[in-house]
Amino acid sequence: MKSVRLLSCHEGKRKSLQASLLLVVMMFASSLSIAAQADDYSKTIQLYKQEESVQPFFKNAYGYAVFPGIGKGGLVVGGSYGNGRVYQRGKIAGTASLLELSLGLQAGGESFSEIIFFENKAAYDNFTSGNFAFDAEASSIAIGAGVQAKAGSQGTTAGASAGQNMAQAEAKYSKGMAVFVKQKGGLMLEASIGGQKFKFTPKKK
Repeated sequence: MKSVRLLSCHEGKRKSLQASLLLVVMMFASSLSIAAQADDYSKTIQLYKQEESVQPFFKNAYGYAVFPGIGKGGLVVGGSYGNGRVYQRGKIAGTASLLELSLGLQAGGESFSEIIFFENKAAYDNFTSGNFAFDAEASSIAIGAGVQAKAGSQGTTAGASAGQNMAQAEAKYSKGMAVFVKQKGGLMLEASIGGQKFKFTPKKK
């Protein structure tokens, strides 16, 4: 009985901590005013279409998810939050929310956009099946003037000097998905996607 009580107490504390973390991230996201508007999606897509390393994915991907504004930051408790739109064969299929919680020493704040390409229907179905999450090994390609390098769960592997050639070399599908991030504001010390969780909501017919 005592062990059961201890387990129940531990579970309660864990849920309470998760709720507190979620509240902190939501407040942080709100302070950045990153709610995506209709025009934001079009502008973000056009920005990515200008990148040579991204262009082939728009031509060949089964679909993609676009997040115009993702806020990331904190001090001891931090994380990321953003809203996105999911496209299937060029048509809007629904919306998605992104959430990532983290503990530990963090500094500064970041704001970046993100686009996830689905290589085929299987990858698309995996993302839209319900609650999808990237594992700790997931990585993205950071593009733009601020950072042009591979960004994984441990941060970027190179700085701005990596150039567009680095982005082109790293641009490929992994487990049916290819992820690109682009800095919007702040100092992008990392653009990790390991641990990002997504909730998909299909478009009402």
